[in-house]
Amino acid sequence: MTEQDDIRAMATRFFDAIEAGDIETMQSSFAPDAAIWHNTDEKIVTPAQTAQTLTGMVARIKDREYADRRLITFPGGFVQQHVLKGKRVQDEVEVRLPCAIVCAVKDGRITRLDEYFDSAHVAAFRKYADA
Repeated sequence: MTEQDDIRAMATRFFDAIEAGDIETMQSSFAPDAAIWHNTDEKIVTPAQTAQTLTGMVARIKDREYADRRLITFPGGFVQQHVLKGKRVQDEVEVRLPCAIVCAVKDGRITRLDEYFDSAHVAAFRKYADA
């Protein structure tokens, strides 16, 4: 397999893990010192902080699906565009979050993840986050 085949397989495992609620596999996809940046707050967080956030999302959103995945690999990383879909546990409302992710990858692990999404869609995902 080529480097880009390895990156494609790792990216697929990463998103499949989140979809399945497998936070441990998701977190192990990151290098220990990986930086995760979100366009909505422009802060860099750690893999542990990301795992905490996604643990909450998994508890609040069921039937998660990364739909319409468009994955493009390049030497040293990948870009994926998708729509994260699911249903809120609290009220059974369907939610969706169009997103683009840009990742740098080294030695089979994500070293940097930049996430771009519309903050208006995030509010629907987080509606019962503090309940």
